[in-house]
Amino acid sequence: MNHRLPHTFFQREVTDVAPELLGKILVRQFDDGSVQKFVITEVEAYRGRDDKACHANKGLTTRTEVMFREGGLVYVYLIYGMYWMLNIVTGEKGDASAVLIRGIGDISGPGRVGKALQLDKSFYGEDLFSSDRIWIENSEQKITFKAVPRVGIDYAGEPWIGKPWRFIVKK
Repeated sequence: MNHRLPHTFFQREVTDVAPELLGKILVRQFDDGSVQKFVITEVEAYRGRDDKACHANKGLTTRTEVMFREGGLVYVYLIYGMYWMLNIVTGEKGDASAVLIRGIGDISGPGRVGKALQLDKSFYGEDLFSSDRIWIENSEQKITFKAVPRVGIDYAGEPWIGKPWRFIVKK
């Protein structure tokens, strides 16, 4: 039987949480009542204020406020005016770290993930433990993964570009 991951799962170091999300089940209950379940297949870790690639690097803003809360909450943001990116806040209050969900099931790419899940601004700050719209369940599935550098963060410079904080399930 699958169970929702507790807050304590998320309230740890982001580079520990991120790879452990692989193989877990992302559940989405849509407005029409239908439920879809997806295996998490790719994630990227962003480690708080010190990480030049992390949104929290610029400090507390209206956009990043949820990242400074405790782990287990949803951080969504819009890119290109059309794609909502799904991130899971990790760590203790004030840590400001998050995991970007880059792949679920056969869906690859964070923009496609947000579109498939029909995300919007209303998900900002959603609690994964109590939400009736989105949550993550444990899985007994055994997976292997590879760790590679994150993508699309050239602005951050080294050493941040080269950090192997993108985790991908091996097929």
